[in-house]
Amino acid sequence: MSDTFLRTIGLIGEENLQKLKNFTVALFGIGGVGSFALEALVRSGVGTIYIYDNDTVSESNINRQLIADTTTVGALKTEVAAKRAKLINPDINIIENSVFVNPNTDIPFGKFDYIIDAIDNITAKLYLIENANSKNIPIISVMGTGNKLNPSMLKISDIKKTHTCPLARVMRIELRKRNINKLDVVWSDEPPVSSGVFDDPKTSGRPSPASMCFVPSTAGILAASFVVNKIIG
Repeated sequence: MSDTFLRTIGLIGEENLQKLKNFTVALFGIGGVGSFALEALVRSGVGTIYIYDNDTVSESNINRQLIADTTTVGALKTEVAAKRAKLINPDINIIENSVFVNPNTDIPFGKFDYIIDAIDNITAKLYLIENANSKNIPIISVMGTGNKLNPSMLKISDIKKTHTCPLARVMRIELRKRNINKLDVVWSDEPPVSSGVFDDPKTSGRPSPASMCFVPSTAGILAASFVVNKIIG
């Protein structure tokens, strides 16, 4: 037997490792949050992972995204992420989907045992959450990690307990409109730092969220840890 998961077995046992191998997680977003969530899922032994992201690696991603370096700039994030996952665990079943997620995206929800939402588009987040809710698929959604510096202020709770986070506030309002009363979220009550960065032409002159590696990476690992612990009970 390979020694890859020897220390994992020492901590959770062979039976729980087998549970992880038989589990399917869908991860939406392979950026600062999602790239670290994927890394944790792969290194934990999750057997099948669907990854969704339509973006390519840019130079401005290098400061915080695990898949971004000087050799991957310009490549599809899903391709880079899948290649990295296979180098860690050649036996993993990883399904790449380089698509922009919106209500018209064809997503095989019935194949997922768990969903991690690591995207920052509100429309897409609501689409995932609504479908997860209607199909009884457990989901954890990551709230805003931009303009924050202190990873120790991240936590996991139901969205009703969130405050301070601007994205969580919008999501609470929108979920109430849809009669969705429960959602596990990763969030921080650190007040956002003002950002004066204008590095993204897609924002039409509005400041892009500033970010370093500490908070997004920790949020991603927290989300993956939550899922893995749910799987093994």
